[in-house]
Amino acid sequence: MGIEIERKFLLKPGAQLPESDMIQNIQQAYIANDQGTAVRVRLINTEEAYLTIKQASEYHLGIRTEFEYPIPVEEAIEMTNLSHYHKVVKQRHVIMEGEYRWEVDFFLEDNEGLILAEIELPSIDTPITLPEWVGKEVTHDERYLNNYLAKYPYSSWEQNRED
Repeated sequence: MGIEIERKFLLKPGAQLPESDMIQNIQQAYIANDQGTAVRVRLINTEEAYLTIKQASEYHLGIRTEFEYPIPVEEAIEMTNLSHYHKVVKQRHVIMEGEYRWEVDFFLEDNEGLILAEIELPSIDTPITLPEWVGKEVTHDERYLNNYLAKYPYSSWEQNRED
């Protein structure tokens, strides 16, 4: 069983990011997305594809069960047509800060304007020093989960933003 331990943050207003170590263009489609379980197809730069199953019962702690498998790109493209949800499209900037890999996602299309910084950790109690560009933590706010954004895009919750 795979476990994902992740913390999510908004950026500080007007923050300048350091140069990215890598940039990826990502498209995600959710095949199933209810009762705490999400089945997702992800395309990265149209060159790689993955099928991911996440179970969010412990997300209140930033911990989720995760299974991820590489799949053929052609099959992933076909699977995206099975989705009844909004696609989640984003450009991911990977930034190495010390020993940690930060993934800063600039959301596009229905989630345009949302920018999130994520860090995966080896344990829930791993101490980290936040870079100067990292702002408010939103780990425990389900609205910032990608599977939530597939159901309720950022563009639809304008008045509820907590930027």
